[in-house]
Amino acid sequence: MKIPFNKPLITGSENKYLDEVFANDRFSGNGKLTERCNSLLEEKIGCKKSIMTSSCTDALEMAGLLSFIEPGDEVIMPSFTFVSTASAFELRKAEIVWCDIRKDTKNIDEEKIESLITSKTKAIVVVHYAGVACEMDKIKEICDTYKLFLIEDAAQAIDCSYKGKPLGSIGDLATLSFHETKNIHCGEGGALLVNNPGMTERAQFIRDKGTNRIHFNQGKVDKYTWVELGSSYLMSELQAAFLFSQLQSSESINLSRVESWNYYYKLLSEFIPKERLPLAPDYCKHNAHMFYIMCSSFEERKSLTAFLSEHDISAIFHYVPLHKAPYWKGKYSQIHLPVTNEVSETLLRLPLYYGISKEEIELVAEKIKEFFHDK
Repeated sequence: MKIPFNKPLITGSENKYLDEVFANDRFSGNGKLTERCNSLLEEKIGCKKSIMTSSCTDALEMAGLLSFIEPGDEVIMPSFTFVSTASAFELRKAEIVWCDIRKDTKNIDEEKIESLITSKTKAIVVVHYAGVACEMDKIKEICDTYKLFLIEDAAQAIDCSYKGKPLGSIGDLATLSFHETKNIHCGEGGALLVNNPGMTERAQFIRDKGTNRIHFNQGKVDKYTWVELGSSYLMSELQAAFLFSQLQSSESINLSRVESWNYYYKLLSEFIPKERLPLAPDYCKHNAHMFYIMCSSFEERKSLTAFLSEHDISAIFHYVPLHKAPYWKGKYSQIHLPVTNEVSETLLRLPLYYGISKEEIELVAEKIKEFFHDK
């Protein structure tokens, strides 16, 4: 039995909505299916405005523009994240200030943020790793105290919440990813969620290449023109149609994934200490975006990955910490992030996707047990 790491979701209803696009004879962005996706997300999350984008990267770049990030401004974020979290602000020539993560949830360590704040700090970017919420009460309090923008990178966190509040509804801005590796997808796609009412109109300008096209569409002007720095961030109607079919079923899809996550936890906790398994606090609703185990060393992870591969089981690791990336040419070589470094060298992600069978999960767990028993 060959077990892949991921299988992109197909619900079976995608063609129905693609056929609508064909019938409407409109394929570019901001059409009827795009608006239905936006409305659904606004209702689901409670944000002031949802803007569908062609990727989460695009949404993060829009967040950098909306936050008025200028050269020399400092932006605090974790190093244990995907490159887009940082590149969006590097494009604005911000100074990235790396914060270490918590050992339990792998999220930014809220107790280490305040000491990093200076007079140049403009924003804090949090990443809800694996769909498990950061400690948002504490982080929002810090942002309110120091008058900083709060941006949620919720790429992995569709349908997740913190103390009953949907992730993506807490910061000034938030972003979602609909890449094919995510629970809900359209191949490539994303969304910018705007909660700060003062940013809503600018966000639409920025999405439309920096033009006031929305004023033209609303009949406020007889022609639209360039009013803001922006780019082409629109999701196409084809992407929106594919996505809408999945968004409607997202809660049942995630419930199925949570059942698989729980089964992994039940089997693996019989022989792996709980501190080496994922933690989802009771006040955090997660979506089972991933299941991982923590190995005792880099060498152990390498050996386990190879062992699983020999048995046709695909397991992967991430991330290489961004502060260590070759791009920086040693700029952050003196930065000490001990938890980030340890987690990046020892975390191993296991196969998890909608429809993974109990038999497949049992085989993965059996082989992991065999590996540790034979050591």
